[in-house]
Amino acid sequence: MPETEVIMFQENDGTVPLMKWLDKLPEKVQDKCLVKIQRLEEQGYELRRPEADSLRDGIHELRVAFRGMQYRMLYFFHGQQAIISHGLKKASVVPSPQIDLATERRVIL
Repeated sequence: MPETEVIMFQENDGTVPLMKWLDKLPEKVQDKCLVKIQRLEEQGYELRRPEADSLRDGIHELRVAFRGMQYRMLYFFHGQQAIISHGLKKASVVPSPQIDLATERRVIL
């Protein structure tokens, strides 16, 4: 499987929601998130649980756990590219509005 190009979604004003979110996280969590992004580059569509999972409407999650806290990075595919919409902390399930936000960003492309 060829490597997948991973792109971080960029707002019209140039801000990158994932980077703003990552900057607020502890360094160890940032490192784990970057490893998951690298795994997405390597595996693309083939990346599965426990590292990634499909949510709904073509939205997927990269899964990171650290000290009992669950972190998720929502992404979607656009051809051979994986576009990471944003990240969030998760309690029991990914809130529907967060999936909707990623879906809206996918439609923009």
